[in-house]
Amino acid sequence: MLKKDLRKKYKELRQQLSEEQTEDKSLAIANRLLSLDIWDKTYFHLFLTIEEQKEVDTEFILQILAGKDKEIVVAKSNFETLEMTHYLLTDNTKFQKNEYNIYEPVDGIEVPTTKIDAVFVPLLAYDTKGNRVGYGKGFYDKFLSECREDVVKIGLSFFEPEEAIDDVSAVDIRLDYCVTPMTLYNFQ
Repeated sequence: MLKKDLRKKYKELRQQLSEEQTEDKSLAIANRLLSLDIWDKTYFHLFLTIEEQKEVDTEFILQILAGKDKEIVVAKSNFETLEMTHYLLTDNTKFQKNEYNIYEPVDGIEVPTTKIDAVFVPLLAYDTKGNRVGYGKGFYDKFLSECREDVVKIGLSFFEPEEAIDDVSAVDIRLDYCVTPMTLYNFQ
């Protein structure tokens, strides 16, 4: 299936989920993450949920990271350059919603991409090889290409993988793992 068709399909599937299903599935994903061998790492990049898109609620993951005393990094997106700036989440971090309904830090302590050990990656769809489909702007592919080679890339999805994404390109960066409410996929 082509990316544009997968985007449409999975946006529709997400919209069919009730608020309770979204919450239950998000909690199951967070609990399944505990079995991953990543907890010796320090800097974790976490996306903040776009509720209007019915994304995986990352609040549960945020609580796990905070409970394990990890350094949490959040991003601010520049839609002109398609680049993200990364900030350390602290008690003083102030957020505002941008025009795309994404909560972003107003400012803070910048974290270079080379410090980040693991990235929780938003997605709409993915396949059995770890290729992913996002919203199509390329923010995460660009960001992940700037990270260290050993950064752990973890997709989060309510759904199981597609067999294949037909129009994967050379700039697309594959996931190492994808976690669903039922399964932990390892693509390494």
